[in-house]
Amino acid sequence: MLGYFILAGGITILQVAANPYVTILGPAKTASSRLNLSQAFNSLGTAIAPALGALLILSDKVMTKEEIAYMTEAEQVKYYASEAAAVQTPFVGIAIFIILIALVFLFVNLPKVTDTEASNDYGVVLKDRNLIMGAFGLFFYVGAEVAIGSYMVNYFLTLNLPDVIRETPFMRTLAEWILSSGVTTSTDMAVVGVFVTFYWTGAMIGRFIGSYLTKILNPAMVLSTFAVCAIGLVFISNITTGLVAMWTLIAVGLFNSIMFPTIFSLALDGLGDNKPQGSGVLCTMIVGGAIIPPAFGYLTDSFGFNLALILVMLCYGYIFFYGFKNRNRELSV
Repeated sequence: MLGYFILAGGITILQVAANPYVTILGPAKTASSRLNLSQAFNSLGTAIAPALGALLILSDKVMTKEEIAYMTEAEQVKYYASEAAAVQTPFVGIAIFIILIALVFLFVNLPKVTDTEASNDYGVVLKDRNLIMGAFGLFFYVGAEVAIGSYMVNYFLTLNLPDVIRETPFMRTLAEWILSSGVTTSTDMAVVGVFVTFYWTGAMIGRFIGSYLTKILNPAMVLSTFAVCAIGLVFISNITTGLVAMWTLIAVGLFNSIMFPTIFSLALDGLGDNKPQGSGVLCTMIVGGAIIPPAFGYLTDSFGFNLALILVMLCYGYIFFYGFKNRNRELSV
Protein backbone atom coordinates (compact mmCIF):
# COMPACT_ATOMS: atom_id res chain seq x y z
CA MET A 1 0.00 0.00 0.00
CA LEU A 2 2.90 2.35 0.75
CA GLY A 3 4.31 1.60 -2.70
CA TYR A 4 0.99 2.40 -4.36
CA PHE A 5 0.72 5.63 -2.33
CA ILE A 6 4.17 6.78 -3.47
CA LEU A 7 3.36 5.84 -7.07
CA ALA A 8 0.05 7.73 -7.01
CA GLY A 9 1.68 10.76 -5.38
CA GLY A 10 4.37 10.90 -8.06
CA ILE A 11 1.87 10.63 -10.90
CA THR A 12 -0.28 13.40 -9.40
CA ILE A 13 2.73 15.72 -9.05
CA LEU A 14 3.60 15.08 -12.70
CA GLN A 15 0.01 15.87 -13.75
CA VAL A 16 0.02 19.13 -11.78
CA ALA A 17 3.32 20.17 -13.35
CA ALA A 18 2.86 18.98 -16.93
CA ASN A 19 -0.68 20.04 -17.85
CA PRO A 20 -0.23 23.82 -17.32
CA TYR A 21 2.92 23.69 -19.45
CA VAL A 22 1.00 22.19 -22.33
CA THR A 23 -1.76 24.82 -22.12
CA ILE A 24 0.71 27.73 -22.39
CA LEU A 25 2.91 26.36 -25.17
CA GLY A 26 0.94 28.03 -27.95
CA PRO A 27 -2.24 30.03 -28.66
CA ALA A 28 -4.92 29.90 -25.95
CA LYS A 29 -7.67 28.85 -28.36
CA THR A 30 -5.83 25.62 -29.24
CA ALA A 31 -4.96 24.67 -25.63
CA SER A 32 -7.46 21.79 -25.66
CA SER A 33 -6.01 20.50 -28.91
CA ARG A 34 -2.44 20.47 -27.54
CA LEU A 35 -3.50 18.83 -24.29
CA ASN A 36 -5.40 16.15 -26.23
CA LEU A 37 -2.33 15.46 -28.36
CA SER A 38 0.00 15.16 -25.37
CA GLN A 39 -2.44 12.91 -23.51
CA ALA A 40 -2.69 10.68 -26.58
CA PHE A 41 0.83 9.45 -25.83
CA ASN A 42 -0.25 8.88 -22.24
CA SER A 43 -2.99 6.65 -23.63
CA LEU A 44 -0.46 4.78 -25.76
CA GLY A 45 1.16 3.43 -22.61
CA THR A 46 -2.22 2.68 -21.07
CA ALA A 47 -3.24 0.76 -24.19
CA ILE A 48 -0.15 -1.42 -24.07
CA ALA A 49 -0.36 -2.11 -20.33
CA PRO A 50 -3.46 -4.41 -20.30
CA ALA A 51 -1.94 -6.63 -23.00
CA LEU A 52 1.28 -6.90 -21.01
CA GLY A 53 -0.72 -7.54 -17.85
CA ALA A 54 -2.67 -10.33 -19.51
CA LEU A 55 0.58 -11.78 -20.86
CA LEU A 56 2.77 -11.47 -17.74
CA ILE A 57 0.33 -11.48 -14.81
CA LEU A 58 -3.07 -12.91 -15.75
CA SER A 59 -1.76 -15.81 -17.82
CA ASP A 60 -1.11 -17.99 -14.77
CA LYS A 61 -3.76 -19.96 -12.90
CA VAL A 62 -4.99 -18.16 -9.80
CA MET A 63 -5.75 -20.66 -7.06
CA THR A 64 -8.84 -20.43 -4.88
CA LYS A 65 -8.61 -20.48 -1.07
CA GLU A 66 -9.84 -24.05 -1.09
CA GLU A 67 -7.19 -25.15 -3.58
CA ILE A 68 -4.45 -23.43 -1.57
CA ALA A 69 -5.68 -25.12 1.62
CA TYR A 70 -5.05 -28.54 0.05
CA MET A 71 -1.42 -27.67 -0.70
CA THR A 72 1.47 -28.58 1.55
CA GLU A 73 3.31 -25.74 3.27
CA ALA A 74 6.20 -26.02 0.82
CA GLU A 75 3.82 -25.91 -2.15
CA GLN A 76 2.09 -22.82 -0.73
CA VAL A 77 5.41 -21.01 -0.30
CA LYS A 78 6.39 -21.88 -3.87
CA TYR A 79 2.99 -20.74 -5.20
CA TYR A 80 3.09 -17.40 -3.37
CA ALA A 81 6.64 -16.80 -4.56
CA SER A 82 5.66 -17.44 -8.20
CA GLU A 83 2.67 -15.07 -7.86
CA ALA A 84 4.88 -12.33 -6.40
CA ALA A 85 7.49 -12.82 -9.13
CA ALA A 86 4.84 -12.39 -11.83
CA VAL A 87 4.21 -8.86 -10.54
CA GLN A 88 7.77 -7.95 -9.57
CA THR A 89 9.39 -8.31 -12.98
CA PRO A 90 7.10 -5.85 -14.83
CA PHE A 91 7.20 -3.35 -11.95
CA VAL A 92 10.99 -3.40 -11.69
CA GLY A 93 11.19 -2.82 -15.45
CA ILE A 94 8.83 0.15 -15.21
CA ALA A 95 10.83 1.60 -12.29
CA ILE A 96 14.11 1.43 -14.25
CA PHE A 97 12.49 3.10 -17.26
CA ILE A 98 11.09 5.96 -15.13
CA ILE A 99 14.49 6.52 -13.49
CA LEU A 100 16.05 6.89 -16.96
CA ILE A 101 13.38 9.46 -17.93
CA ALA A 102 14.01 11.38 -14.68
CA LEU A 103 17.73 11.53 -15.49
CA VAL A 104 16.93 12.97 -18.93
CA PHE A 105 14.75 15.71 -17.43
CA LEU A 106 17.57 16.76 -15.11
CA PHE A 107 19.19 18.33 -18.16
CA VAL A 108 16.06 19.85 -19.76
CA ASN A 109 15.26 23.52 -19.18
CA LEU A 110 11.50 23.85 -18.77
CA PRO A 111 9.78 27.24 -19.20
CA LYS A 112 8.09 29.06 -16.32
CA VAL A 113 4.31 28.85 -16.25
CA THR A 114 4.06 32.48 -15.07
CA ASP A 115 6.45 35.40 -14.62
CA THR A 116 5.15 36.12 -11.14
CA GLU A 117 5.94 34.38 -7.88
CA ALA A 118 3.30 31.83 -6.91
CA SER A 119 1.24 33.04 -3.94
CA ASN A 120 -0.21 29.62 -3.09
CA ASP A 121 -3.40 31.48 -2.20
CA TYR A 122 -6.15 29.08 -3.16
CA GLY A 123 -8.88 31.45 -1.99
CA VAL A 124 -9.13 33.10 -5.41
CA VAL A 125 -9.27 29.93 -7.50
CA LEU A 126 -11.75 28.23 -5.16
CA LYS A 127 -14.16 31.12 -5.80
CA ASP A 128 -14.01 30.51 -9.56
CA ARG A 129 -17.29 28.70 -10.32
CA ASN A 130 -16.12 27.40 -13.71
CA LEU A 131 -13.02 25.86 -12.12
CA ILE A 132 -15.02 24.11 -9.40
CA MET A 133 -17.55 22.76 -11.91
CA GLY A 134 -14.66 21.56 -14.07
CA ALA A 135 -13.10 19.91 -11.04
CA PHE A 136 -16.28 17.90 -10.47
CA GLY A 137 -16.26 17.10 -14.18
CA LEU A 138 -12.81 15.51 -13.78
CA PHE A 139 -14.00 13.72 -10.63
CA PHE A 140 -16.84 12.04 -12.52
CA TYR A 141 -14.78 11.42 -15.67
CA VAL A 142 -11.90 9.68 -13.90
CA GLY A 143 -14.36 7.75 -11.75
CA ALA A 144 -16.34 6.52 -14.75
CA GLU A 145 -13.29 5.67 -16.85
CA VAL A 146 -11.55 3.76 -14.06
CA ALA A 147 -14.76 1.97 -13.03
CA ILE A 148 -15.30 0.65 -16.55
CA GLY A 149 -11.66 -0.28 -17.07
CA SER A 150 -11.31 -1.92 -13.64
CA TYR A 151 -14.49 -4.02 -13.77
CA MET A 152 -14.49 -4.79 -17.48
CA VAL A 153 -12.96 -8.26 -17.02
CA ASN A 154 -15.55 -9.12 -14.34
CA TYR A 155 -18.33 -7.80 -16.56
CA PHE A 156 -17.18 -9.88 -19.52
CA LEU A 157 -16.97 -12.98 -17.32
CA THR A 158 -20.61 -12.53 -16.21
CA LEU A 159 -21.57 -12.41 -19.89
CA ASN A 160 -19.88 -15.82 -20.41
CA LEU A 161 -17.67 -14.27 -23.05
CA PRO A 162 -14.64 -16.58 -22.67
CA ASP A 163 -16.56 -19.42 -24.33
CA VAL A 164 -17.97 -17.06 -26.99
CA ILE A 165 -14.46 -15.82 -27.80
CA ARG A 166 -13.10 -19.36 -28.05
CA GLU A 167 -15.94 -20.40 -30.37
CA THR A 168 -15.84 -17.34 -32.66
CA PRO A 169 -13.01 -17.61 -35.23
CA PHE A 170 -12.31 -13.87 -35.53
CA MET A 171 -12.37 -13.26 -31.76
CA ARG A 172 -10.25 -16.36 -31.16
CA THR A 173 -7.64 -15.17 -33.66
CA LEU A 174 -7.66 -11.68 -32.15
CA ALA A 175 -7.11 -13.03 -28.63
CA GLU A 176 -4.33 -15.41 -29.71
CA TRP A 177 -2.61 -12.57 -31.57
CA ILE A 178 -2.04 -10.89 -28.18
CA LEU A 179 -1.72 -13.94 -25.94
CA SER A 180 1.49 -15.92 -26.07
CA SER A 181 -0.47 -19.11 -25.46
CA GLY A 182 -3.65 -20.32 -27.14
CA VAL A 183 -7.09 -19.44 -25.84
CA THR A 184 -7.73 -23.10 -25.04
CA THR A 185 -4.97 -23.33 -22.44
CA SER A 186 -5.28 -19.74 -21.16
CA THR A 187 -7.47 -18.89 -18.16
CA ASP A 188 -10.85 -17.19 -18.68
CA MET A 189 -9.47 -13.99 -17.12
CA ALA A 190 -6.59 -13.89 -19.58
CA VAL A 191 -8.86 -14.54 -22.57
CA VAL A 192 -11.18 -11.61 -21.81
CA GLY A 193 -8.41 -9.53 -20.21
CA VAL A 194 -6.59 -9.01 -23.49
CA PHE A 195 -9.62 -7.14 -24.87
CA VAL A 196 -9.31 -4.46 -22.19
CA THR A 197 -6.36 -3.18 -24.21
CA PHE A 198 -8.81 -2.14 -26.95
CA TYR A 199 -10.66 0.04 -24.44
CA TRP A 200 -7.49 2.02 -23.71
CA THR A 201 -6.39 1.90 -27.36
CA GLY A 202 -9.68 3.59 -28.22
CA ALA A 203 -8.78 6.39 -25.81
CA MET A 204 -5.44 6.83 -27.56
CA ILE A 205 -6.96 6.92 -31.05
CA GLY A 206 -9.71 9.25 -29.86
CA ARG A 207 -7.19 11.72 -28.46
CA PHE A 208 -5.31 11.94 -31.75
CA ILE A 209 -8.65 12.53 -33.51
CA GLY A 210 -9.80 14.83 -30.72
CA SER A 211 -6.65 16.91 -31.03
CA TYR A 212 -7.77 17.81 -34.54
CA LEU A 213 -11.47 18.18 -33.72
CA THR A 214 -10.90 20.52 -30.76
CA LYS A 215 -8.66 22.61 -33.00
CA ILE A 216 -11.30 23.24 -35.67
CA LEU A 217 -14.47 22.97 -33.55
CA ASN A 218 -15.69 24.37 -30.24
CA PRO A 219 -13.97 22.16 -27.60
CA ALA A 220 -16.95 22.39 -25.24
CA MET A 221 -19.36 21.15 -27.90
CA VAL A 222 -16.98 18.31 -28.84
CA LEU A 223 -16.94 17.39 -25.13
CA SER A 224 -20.74 17.35 -24.93
CA THR A 225 -21.04 15.28 -28.09
CA PHE A 226 -18.53 12.70 -26.87
CA ALA A 227 -20.33 12.49 -23.50
CA VAL A 228 -23.65 11.76 -25.25
CA CYS A 229 -21.97 9.05 -27.34
CA ALA A 230 -20.48 7.48 -24.19
CA ILE A 231 -23.91 7.45 -22.52
CA GLY A 232 -25.43 5.81 -25.59
CA LEU A 233 -22.79 3.08 -25.75
CA VAL A 234 -23.06 2.24 -22.05
CA PHE A 235 -26.85 2.09 -22.42
CA ILE A 236 -26.62 -0.28 -25.40
CA SER A 237 -24.17 -2.50 -23.52
CA ASN A 238 -26.53 -2.51 -20.56
CA ILE A 239 -29.52 -3.79 -22.52
CA THR A 240 -27.70 -6.30 -24.74
CA THR A 241 -25.57 -9.42 -24.25
CA GLY A 242 -22.68 -11.22 -25.90
CA LEU A 243 -20.27 -9.54 -28.28
CA VAL A 244 -22.55 -6.52 -28.79
CA ALA A 245 -22.45 -5.75 -25.06
CA MET A 246 -18.69 -6.33 -25.07
CA TRP A 247 -17.73 -4.12 -28.01
CA THR A 248 -20.09 -1.26 -27.14
CA LEU A 249 -18.53 -0.98 -23.68
CA ILE A 250 -15.02 -1.19 -25.17
CA ALA A 251 -15.98 1.60 -27.61
CA VAL A 252 -16.65 3.93 -24.68
CA GLY A 253 -12.86 4.32 -24.46
CA LEU A 254 -12.89 6.12 -27.81
CA PHE A 255 -15.22 8.79 -26.44
CA ASN A 256 -13.50 9.00 -23.05
CA SER A 257 -10.47 10.18 -24.97
CA ILE A 258 -10.88 13.95 -25.08
CA MET A 259 -12.66 14.38 -21.75
CA PHE A 260 -9.76 14.89 -19.33
CA PRO A 261 -7.71 17.34 -21.44
CA THR A 262 -10.77 19.26 -22.66
CA ILE A 263 -12.31 19.61 -19.19
CA PHE A 264 -8.89 20.58 -17.85
CA SER A 265 -8.32 23.37 -20.36
CA LEU A 266 -11.90 24.68 -20.05
CA ALA A 267 -11.61 24.78 -16.26
CA LEU A 268 -8.30 26.68 -16.34
CA ASP A 269 -9.73 29.28 -18.71
CA GLY A 270 -9.27 32.81 -17.41
CA LEU A 271 -7.21 31.96 -14.31
CA GLY A 272 -4.10 33.73 -15.58
CA ASP A 273 -1.27 33.64 -13.03
CA ASN A 274 -3.37 31.42 -10.77
CA LYS A 275 -3.10 28.59 -13.28
CA PRO A 276 -0.73 26.46 -11.14
CA GLN A 277 -3.13 26.64 -8.18
CA GLY A 278 -6.05 25.81 -10.47
CA SER A 279 -4.12 22.85 -11.86
CA GLY A 280 -3.53 21.61 -8.32
CA VAL A 281 -7.23 21.80 -7.51
CA LEU A 282 -8.14 19.94 -10.70
CA CYS A 283 -5.60 17.18 -10.14
CA THR A 284 -6.90 16.51 -6.62
CA MET A 285 -10.21 15.56 -8.21
CA ILE A 286 -8.76 12.46 -9.82
CA VAL A 287 -9.73 11.06 -6.43
CA GLY A 288 -12.94 10.21 -8.28
CA GLY A 289 -11.03 7.15 -9.43
CA ALA A 290 -10.86 6.05 -5.79
CA ILE A 291 -14.53 6.75 -4.97
CA ILE A 292 -16.66 5.94 -8.02
CA PRO A 293 -15.18 2.45 -8.68
CA PRO A 294 -15.86 1.17 -5.12
CA ALA A 295 -19.41 2.56 -5.40
CA PHE A 296 -19.68 0.81 -8.76
CA GLY A 297 -18.41 -2.41 -7.17
CA TYR A 298 -20.91 -2.15 -4.31
CA LEU A 299 -23.79 -1.75 -6.76
CA THR A 300 -22.48 -4.67 -8.80
CA ASP A 301 -22.25 -6.96 -5.77
CA SER A 302 -25.65 -5.89 -4.42
CA PHE A 303 -27.75 -5.41 -7.56
CA GLY A 304 -25.72 -6.51 -10.59
CA PHE A 305 -23.97 -4.72 -13.44
CA ASN A 306 -27.19 -3.33 -14.92
CA LEU A 307 -27.71 -0.89 -12.05
CA ALA A 308 -23.99 -0.21 -11.64
CA LEU A 309 -23.71 0.93 -15.27
CA ILE A 310 -26.42 3.53 -14.62
CA LEU A 311 -24.01 5.18 -12.17
CA VAL A 312 -21.49 5.50 -14.99
CA MET A 313 -24.13 7.00 -17.27
CA LEU A 314 -24.92 9.64 -14.62
CA CYS A 315 -21.22 10.56 -14.49
CA TYR A 316 -21.17 11.13 -18.24
CA GLY A 317 -24.44 13.08 -17.88
CA TYR A 318 -22.69 15.66 -15.70
CA ILE A 319 -19.83 15.93 -18.20
CA PHE A 320 -22.37 16.61 -20.95
CA PHE A 321 -23.89 19.35 -18.76
CA TYR A 322 -20.49 20.98 -18.14
CA GLY A 323 -19.58 20.96 -21.82
CA PHE A 324 -22.97 22.32 -22.86
CA LYS A 325 -22.76 25.09 -20.25
CA ASN A 326 -19.43 26.22 -21.73
CA ARG A 327 -20.55 26.00 -25.37
CA ASN A 328 -20.15 29.77 -25.88
CA ARG A 329 -16.82 30.06 -24.06
CA GLU A 330 -13.80 31.29 -26.02
CA LEU A 331 -10.61 29.95 -24.45
CA SER A 332 -8.31 32.68 -23.18
CA VAL A 333 -5.98 30.76 -20.83
